[in-house]
Amino acid sequence: MKNQSVGNRIDYISILLYIVLVIMGWMTIYSASLPLEETSIFDISQIYGRQMLFIGLTIPLIFIILFTDAKIFERLSFVFYGLGIILLLGLFVFGVTKKGQTNWYQFGGFGFQPSEFVKTATALLLAKYLSYSQINLKYTKHQIIGLAIVFIPVLLILMQPDAGSAMIFISLIFVLNREGLPSWYFFSGIIAIALFFLSLVIQPTYLIGIVFIIMVIHYIFNRKISRNPIVYGLLYLVMAGFAFSVSYVYESVLEPHQKDRINVLIGDDVDMKREGYNLNQSMIAIGSGGLMGKGYLEGTQTKGGFVPEQHTDYIFTTVGEEWGFIGSITVILLFVALFLRIIYLAENQKTKFSRVYGYCVATYLFTHFFVNIAMLIKLFPTIGVPLPFFSYGGSSLWAFTILLFIFIKLDANKVNEW
Repeated sequence: MKNQSVGNRIDYISILLYIVLVIMGWMTIYSASLPLEETSIFDISQIYGRQMLFIGLTIPLIFIILFTDAKIFERLSFVFYGLGIILLLGLFVFGVTKKGQTNWYQFGGFGFQPSEFVKTATALLLAKYLSYSQINLKYTKHQIIGLAIVFIPVLLILMQPDAGSAMIFISLIFVLNREGLPSWYFFSGIIAIALFFLSLVIQPTYLIGIVFIIMVIHYIFNRKISRNPIVYGLLYLVMAGFAFSVSYVYESVLEPHQKDRINVLIGDDVDMKREGYNLNQSMIAIGSGGLMGKGYLEGTQTKGGFVPEQHTDYIFTTVGEEWGFIGSITVILLFVALFLRIIYLAENQKTKFSRVYGYCVATYLFTHFFVNIAMLIKLFPTIGVPLPFFSYGGSSLWAFTILLFIFIKLDANKVNEW
């Protein structure tokens, strides 16, 4: 089979969706950061000017990726991962602390957040590991190695501490589950999260009583898995112990700002002028947009600067205020179209490496998207997760671009795979 050029096989639908989202993202950043005195859109002293520079620099980055041999990304996956871990470790010596988190390197007036790029390295190594023919995630040894690839950067990032970025890495459990990891890993995580939050709003004694009733019902009607009463008893003791330990973790382990974010989510004694201010203002901004929005550059909440960090984590509030419900749904549909396109392409890959990597890309992007939007409407704690292609920042934009275009390159090369 003759090799075909990249241009003949490239997925232009994905690229078009990427371009539209990046342009809309810059327009939103421009509106959210526009000063009183009009300046050039290329003025790098302004946030929108720097974002324009970051966007411009993605162009050579994209061409480098598309004209690189696709096999390089698989062959050097361990090298990329190793360099990523070194960069994360280096933060503890050379990193700059911002807002209590040591997760940045500073070079003059520009910052570099390595965790954004380690996401791609982790996805590449995970895809490489799972692509070996002898790997079967039904075996404990293989499960441990696969989970270790994901959780080594998670532990380093939690030490920064950056819970938001760590959670994005943990979302790769969906990919592992898709490739054969037993479902109990996934459900154990869901149950632990549910027990944690329920323990904060329900007395642990009542909660474990409810858990006991649920487990008895499950034991009686369960027909698919082992009905060993000893297993059920051990699981109940573990969950009961976990439920009673939550109050200690909440009071003695979590930082004050972390407790504030949880309080905001569960509505427990929240001061809307302090810890609840950001969320309250973001909901006001989104709600004020109505059906059609106030018009581009016409958002009063945006122009008044009522929503802190509106050009980063809260960027979608500008979309909601100025473009309204119709505009917000349009942006959401564009993201969904990109996710579905990536999944479709992943399912049609000829190699397991490319397929797994494609699912990692879709998982990363969807988790960022879902968590960022959910934060703004009080469905998720505020943990500082950027909206892909919209939130201000060179590190996030370049990292998302690299993540996506490596997959586009792998997809373009599938015609040459046997």
